[in-house]
Amino acid sequence: MAFGVGARLRKLRHDKLMTIEQVGDIAGLHENYISSVERGERNVSLFNIWRIASGLGLTAADLMHGLPVRKVKHLGPKGKLSH
Repeated sequence: MAFGVGARLRKLRHDKLMTIEQVGDIAGLHENYISSVERGERNVSLFNIWRIASGLGLTAADLMHGLPVRKVKHLGPKGKLSH
């Protein structure tokens, strides 16, 4: 994982001088879950992104800011894929 949700979470948590336990307690998530997100071992649901961001005193958009954007193919006329 290059610079994903986990790396961003760890950076923001360190910037706020918070422990994994503190974020987990505030977010209502187990510290092992927060730790595994930071290590890139979990696919995080949108709801848990919101909970983690709230635990850091941020919005979900703040937590996701600066992450790589995935290119998506779009449907063109008549429902055909276009690039």
